[in-house]
Amino acid sequence: MNVIITGATGMVGKGVLLECLESEYVERVLIVNRSSLGMQHPKLEEVLLSDFEQVATIKDSFAGYDACFFCMGVSSAGMNEEKYSKLTYNTASAFGDTLFEVNPNLVFNYVSGTGTDSSEKGRIMWARVKGRTENYILNKGFKDAYMFRPGAIIPENGIKSRTPLYNAAYVVIRPFFGLLKKSKNVTTTTKLGQAMINTVRFGYDNKHPENKEINEFAAKCT
Repeated sequence: MNVIITGATGMVGKGVLLECLESEYVERVLIVNRSSLGMQHPKLEEVLLSDFEQVATIKDSFAGYDACFFCMGVSSAGMNEEKYSKLTYNTASAFGDTLFEVNPNLVFNYVSGTGTDSSEKGRIMWARVKGRTENYILNKGFKDAYMFRPGAIIPENGIKSRTPLYNAAYVVIRPFFGLLKKSKNVTTTTKLGQAMINTVRFGYDNKHPENKEINEFAAKCT
């Protein structure tokens, strides 16, 4: 399979990217970033895009891909709903529109988060916006789509979060990583990547996987 990944400079996206580069089932990877990841690999190609609402300008790069793993996201801290919607809903919907125009017969995986509000009417702003984004992608008409809703994520393979507070927390809990990984309600960057690959390989009925389901997706290897 050939996959497109956004957000590869972040913790989740980097984890997904590394699994795709290691996977025997992935032949080619295109990463779309605002700034260069600075990584070289025989499978890897990178396209830089400063404004993701202008994704149509690079649509010729999207031909021949089987899946998009949309891992890009921002924290809602300090933002009003208008600004957060612009950086979350607008970018993902524009990306989805362009991909659908080029190839509707692909699998679109969107990284959301546990607690996302599918009704779009709840009290929590970020959850409403994420819910609206999820619903837009799910209803777009792609061959398949999954709204990943991870909660607690343990970084592996030297990956770090771009959020300083999260990195500080990981330093404190690192001695307990081994124990935490045994919990079905905790996932890892590795399992997230494996689960995304397996959505393309196998397909699943659950379109809103949280940590337990993500781990189950990742475990299916045949």
